[in-house]
Amino acid sequence: MSDEQQPQGTAWTWAAPLRKAASRIRPTGAADLDDDDGDLPGRSVVDCAVYVEGRRRPGACDYDSGLATVSQTPGSFLWLGLHEPSEADFAPIAKRFGLDELAVEAATTRRQRPKIEHFADVALFVLRTTRYVEHTTLTETCDVVETGSVVLFIGDAYVISVRHGPAGELAPVRSDLEKRPDRLAQGPWAVAHAVADRLVDSYLEVAVAFENDIDELEDHVFAPQSQNRAAQIYQLKRELMEFKRAVAPLQHPLAALIDDKEGLPKEIRRYFRDVNDHLLRTVERIVTYDDLLNSILQARLAQLSVDQNNDMRKIAAWAAIAAAQTAIAGIYGMNFDYMPELHWKYGYVIVLALMFVVASTMYRAFRRSGWL
Repeated sequence: MSDEQQPQGTAWTWAAPLRKAASRIRPTGAADLDDDDGDLPGRSVVDCAVYVEGRRRPGACDYDSGLATVSQTPGSFLWLGLHEPSEADFAPIAKRFGLDELAVEAATTRRQRPKIEHFADVALFVLRTTRYVEHTTLTETCDVVETGSVVLFIGDAYVISVRHGPAGELAPVRSDLEKRPDRLAQGPWAVAHAVADRLVDSYLEVAVAFENDIDELEDHVFAPQSQNRAAQIYQLKRELMEFKRAVAPLQHPLAALIDDKEGLPKEIRRYFRDVNDHLLRTVERIVTYDDLLNSILQARLAQLSVDQNNDMRKIAAWAAIAAAQTAIAGIYGMNFDYMPELHWKYGYVIVLALMFVVASTMYRAFRRSGWL
């Protein structure tokens, strides 16, 4: 029943605020829902939970009550997840958590460079998300990789995750972590590691898919009678550059976290070191793919140049053959009274035979030289 169909009585007017408040409450198992719920109006808060000694506290929770619980419960922290919040959505959250005014801008900006920054007792960790876009055929305009971002605000007793774009869903990360209370018991930085680990693993998946596209493109480029695929090569190279801009800058923030011996526990730094190893493998793949695409593009351009030279040689050969026939026909088409063989009975047949012999001889000579 729509709002217009509801009874317009005092009871309904009294119940409306309760319905509105109830729509904002997330159930205990909200972590199993997809983050895309944040796309709905008024639903930028995807999930909110308090974890005590690595275990999720049962019952509904909002960030106000969650912070109050955390402040009174040792060994606990709050994880607030949001999806594409507006400035109006995030401003009260930033105020409640005491975040810097720049945090509002960082949390609501879709495209940011990966970085790690510290504001007083809060760390700002920005990562880029990537997703391979399935396609049947690579064209000059098709998308190959889709990117977004995840912004993490990491405090002593809370972590706020803000996701922009459809890629990099965090619900599976939360679900996996809740199955490992020993890892969650290590606090907010354990969440930061889990998010970074999942995103870097997705980089490897996208890199493998890129490799398949490059192999397929290479087969088509060097196949006999292949069409001009320079535009497809350029499009794939352009998509690879977008992927590189999302992945490569993360090396510096991860290196800073690994070297942070005061702010991060030793165990967490060890986890981030493993993430950095996976990231380096991805970056190496991207550099290799870039070099390979450059080689394929140069080879294709050289192939086009060779094909054009072959076409020009064929045109020149046929033009030479036609020129010889034109010369013979032109000589015997002159209107002179005194010409040798002008009044021969079989002169016409002999001239045609001569033209045929000359054309055949030239054609065989050009064929032997590879011009035809």
